[in-house]
Amino acid sequence: MVNFKSMLVIRFIRTGKRNQPFFRIVVTDKKNPPQGGKFLEILGFFNPLTKEKKLKKERIKYWLSVGAQPSESLHNLLVSEGIIKAKKIDVHKKPKKKEEAPSAKESKEKPKEEKKEEKETKEEVKEEIKEETKPAEEKKEGKPA
Repeated sequence: MVNFKSMLVIRFIRTGKRNQPFFRIVVTDKKNPPQGGKFLEILGFFNPLTKEKKLKKERIKYWLSVGAQPSESLHNLLVSEGIIKAKKIDVHKKPKKKEEAPSAKESKEKPKEEKKEEKETKEEVKEEIKEETKPAEEKKEGKPA
C-alpha cells in the first residue's frame, strides 16, 4: 500500500522519441528520479507539440487533498485548466541583481580612490626623478667649466 508519510509529488515524466516530447502526469515519491521508473498512479498526459492534454481531475484533486505537491510547471498547467485556484508560478528563475549591485557600487568607489593614490605615487616618482637628475646636471656643469 501507499506510505503517506513520504513526500509525494505530482510531476511530468518525459516519454516519447527524440524531438517529439510527450509527458505523462504521475504521482510518485519525491526521491524517485524524474526520468521515470516507479510511480503510484498515472493521472493523465500532455503533448506539447499538439497541445493535447487529458487529466483525471477527480484523482488529481484526491492526491492534492492527501498532501501530494505538484511541480512548478504542473502547477501552472493545473491553474490554466481550473483545477487549482491560485496564481501561476514563475518557472524560470531570474538571476539575483540585489547581490551584484552592492559589489558594483564598491567597485565604482574603489577605482576613484585608487586613481588618487596612483596620481600621488606618480607625483612622488616624478619628484624622485627630478632629484636624481639634478645632481647629475650639476656634475656635468662642473666638468666643462
